[in-house]
Amino acid sequence: MKDIYYFLRQIHEFAGKTLYVNLLAMICMSFLEGAGILLLVPMISLMGIVDINTEELAIIQQFDFLSTIPSSMGLPIILGIFILLAIVQNLLQRRVAIKNAIVQQGFLRHLRIQTYSRLMQANWGFYLKHRKSDLINLLKKEISRTSSGINSILMFCTSLVFTLVQIGFAFILSPTLTVMVLICGLLLIYFNRKFLKQSLQLGRKNYELGRDYLAGITDHINGIKDIKSNTLEGSRIRWYQSITERMQAEQVHFTTLKMTSQLYYKIASAVLIAFFIFVAIQLLQAEGSQLMLIIIIFSRLWPRVVDIQASMERIATTIPSFQAVKHLQHECNQAIEFMSRSHEEIKPITVNEGIKCKNVYFRYESNKAGYTLRNISLFIPANKMTAFVGKSGAGKSTLIDILMGLNKPEKGEVFVDGIPLTKENLIELRQTVSYVAQDPFLFNTSIRENLLLIKPGATEQELWEALDFASAAKFVRNLVNGLDTVIGDRGMKLSGGEKQRLVLARAILRSPGILVLDEATSALDNENEGEILSSLNKLKDRMTLIVIAHRLSTVHHADQVIVLDKGEVKQMGTFRQLESDDQGILCQLLQKQTQAIR
Repeated sequence: MKDIYYFLRQIHEFAGKTLYVNLLAMICMSFLEGAGILLLVPMISLMGIVDINTEELAIIQQFDFLSTIPSSMGLPIILGIFILLAIVQNLLQRRVAIKNAIVQQGFLRHLRIQTYSRLMQANWGFYLKHRKSDLINLLKKEISRTSSGINSILMFCTSLVFTLVQIGFAFILSPTLTVMVLICGLLLIYFNRKFLKQSLQLGRKNYELGRDYLAGITDHINGIKDIKSNTLEGSRIRWYQSITERMQAEQVHFTTLKMTSQLYYKIASAVLIAFFIFVAIQLLQAEGSQLMLIIIIFSRLWPRVVDIQASMERIATTIPSFQAVKHLQHECNQAIEFMSRSHEEIKPITVNEGIKCKNVYFRYESNKAGYTLRNISLFIPANKMTAFVGKSGAGKSTLIDILMGLNKPEKGEVFVDGIPLTKENLIELRQTVSYVAQDPFLFNTSIRENLLLIKPGATEQELWEALDFASAAKFVRNLVNGLDTVIGDRGMKLSGGEKQRLVLARAILRSPGILVLDEATSALDNENEGEILSSLNKLKDRMTLIVIAHRLSTVHHADQVIVLDKGEVKQMGTFRQLESDDQGILCQLLQKQTQAIR
């Protein structure tokens, strides 16, 4: 219940007084429906059209004035009142339904934006712990199911309000019969509570299957080149057949459970109404009017009891989604990097002196046995080129993540111009950084839109200048639609080198104070790499360049080279200094690369 209460508080904060207005309208609808149906027969009796004893019904005596109306006009008047009540009740119902839809869809959008915003504000460590497909599943499916669950709760409240009002009318007409119906209904709900437990179990299984399904197809689409290259289609199809078979079975199980529950209620309804009529006639010698009351009371109350049970079962199936979304929101809150601020409030840091690491230790949560980085102390001067080199797994990319504030050191500190890097100034640092990854990411849109993403107001001239810098202008001009060419999912219509050049152009377009290149030229040929390195050399006096490189030919002109090995700084100095150290790691790496070329 606490998970449901968590979201009920959210919808209360979102909708506010609209919920209470709708509740009041539902109460009015219930009274109108009760007046229109339950009092119809007694009103007809007062007119003398049907002989029903209403002397013991105090509320009906309020309609004594109808007895003065000629009987020929009685039926039309009573039916007219009935129609009027039905019109008003249905107009209210339409209004409430529309308002509920506005609240539900508005809350769904609110919940999506709220959860997505929290995801965007979560730190890098949060994303290291979660599969992206699980996050997509939560955003796409589970939030919608949560909203559907909220709708089921609202429907449950509606049924409860209607039921309570109908019980009030039924008590006025016949307290004894009403108590009998209620006792039977409560007993049936109690004995059928197993359906609620089964619905909850089915909800959990559906959640897990949906999550695994999306994770699988996401992996398959992302790895489609490897699948086709290695003829893995058959095994993937078998996996898909297996999981869809399980999903089918769960859906059939859910339908079976729902229809079994309804079957029990329908059979119980027939048995109980037959039992009441039998008792009324054989034991209580009830008159026709009393039998009519039995049928009216039972027909009005019993469907409400069934609706309440059905709503509870629907709510039970959505509880796993409530729990998953709630858990995600709480995790995001704990992993928040910084409070969001308006663009005008954020002023990018100007790095005048440099970035310093002092006794930095770091390890990933999944690797508690040892540190990924140990006792890192170094200084990256402003407006110079600093290169990090080392074997795979030496900790280069991890250190870059710490310098950009993506990861936080377990021990030690990072300083920017002597000021500690904290949550308070982290976003200002990010505003001055452009990052180019080894595996470049591009959106499935045009080249122009991919570039404008980083600087929405860039002019045509600025776009082409950035492309020229990255040696990308030539191939873009040769495309049929030029800048307006759509490049496919993750830029799949381009070669690896073309993608790297476009991402580099996008980074340069921002005119960053710090440019971070993580193997950003690994897919380029020697000619294009040489042109880009020549352009980067011209930027050294204008921005701070931080480069990770495996190909050591790319760092010859670096002002500082830092060699990492097994998470520690082993060498530091200019390229020429480290190259001349025969016992150093850099010299060994150079020798291996030279041998590989030969």
